[in-house]
Amino acid sequence: MMAVQADGIMKHYGARAALFGASLSVRAGTIHAVVGENGAGKSTLLRVVYGEAHPDGGRLALKGRDVPLAAHAPRAAIAAGVGMVHQHFMLVPTLTVLDNVILGQEPRRGPFVDVRRAAAEVAAVADRLALGGLDRTVADLSVGEQQRAEIVKVLWRGADVILLDEPTAVLTPPEVAALFDVLRALRAEGKTIVIVTHKLDEVVQVADETTVLRAGQVTGTFPAGTAADEIARAIVGATPPAEPEAALAPGATCIDVRGVTIGRAVRGVTLSVRAGEIVGIAGVLGNGQSELMLALAGIIRADAGTIRVAGRPGHIPEDRHARGVILDFSLAENLVLGRQRELPLWLPPLVARARAALAHGRVVPPDPTAPARELSGGNQQKLVVERELGRPDLRVLLAAEPTRGVDIGASALIRARIRAAAAAGAAVLVQSSDLAELRALASRILVFYRGAIAAELPIADATDERLGAAMLGLSSSSERR
Repeated sequence: MMAVQADGIMKHYGARAALFGASLSVRAGTIHAVVGENGAGKSTLLRVVYGEAHPDGGRLALKGRDVPLAAHAPRAAIAAGVGMVHQHFMLVPTLTVLDNVILGQEPRRGPFVDVRRAAAEVAAVADRLALGGLDRTVADLSVGEQQRAEIVKVLWRGADVILLDEPTAVLTPPEVAALFDVLRALRAEGKTIVIVTHKLDEVVQVADETTVLRAGQVTGTFPAGTAADEIARAIVGATPPAEPEAALAPGATCIDVRGVTIGRAVRGVTLSVRAGEIVGIAGVLGNGQSELMLALAGIIRADAGTIRVAGRPGHIPEDRHARGVILDFSLAENLVLGRQRELPLWLPPLVARARAALAHGRVVPPDPTAPARELSGGNQQKLVVERELGRPDLRVLLAAEPTRGVDIGASALIRARIRAAAAAGAAVLVQSSDLAELRALASRILVFYRGAIAAELPIADATDERLGAAMLGLSSSSERR
């Protein structure tokens, strides 16, 4: 039986076609991946299935029953056993895990919430996903735990079809492995999983079938065992070019950090980065690396120690929504954020400059007057990268998760531009949860654990095993060189 059958789905945003006759067939009890370039329509297709986006045409059936598209909405999808975990989690940070799971569907005994019943029911689901501490607030959870809380929420609400939008974008390798174990266990129970991702190595590991979208249309559906290169060709229309090795010549020190302490997050960190050098930062989220990057960018202050940065840095923030873009501003306005005093702000030159920048950064659609919220997540990321790497006389680049949510072609482009910035003399500090990305870019990797640098590894020694051990605090201090 088909758990999801979408045929000829059309969806326009203004004059732009996000989906142009797209179809998706997902067999019940399988893990089905949906991949494609940024703006290909992947998230839009999931939102149509979940009832968040209303298509202009096409047909949708869930578990063999036709769905009236004009009336389809998330409430109807949930009633049909379909749940969705969004790329940006829909959790209230100040509420407990239990409160988040039952929010809006609280079981009641008379006029009161039946807390005891709710706790028992949610705990039974959470135990299957190894998520304890239902009384903890969401703000105290790791990103991996927050994601499991989202999955617990949809399972508790009766979902047996689970839609996951970029579920591994912010997870470390151990968290990705744990998530895949959860997905395989759910498949073994008969659940159906639809996963949107850009990471083809993950697709090869976990998917039973993979559907490729390009420009709102399906270019192929591939069975398990298909080589990643073949899927990549369907995504971009050709074999992605190999990324060149970095050939850099470091110069004078441009980032100098001495004994920096920031609250309880960062404890006496010392590091330096020279002009023409790329240094990577790895670590499980919440170990101080994010706070250090914000301090280097001048967004927060250190409590102790010294920070010296040569000039005003370009800053690609970890959270593009919180610090990277203003969603209601146009693309042209977003491209001048931080440089309002340097650039002409009246409309004709602003739009002309933006049009060239959007083309250079391959942002789709390249409409300077469109609001940033109309872009896919990956294209919002490309917008931020173009703004920061397009700064003249860039001497320092702080890049936190620079390719988060970005397709394989754009990832290669962004990494090439980061290398070019370093080759032109910029000192680059890259924080990433993607260890392969750090190895592709950096000459050495610093691993953060509990607010300190637990290890410093030259790239030749930076294996997954050694990095993983340092990220969990299992490496010796002698690895700091």
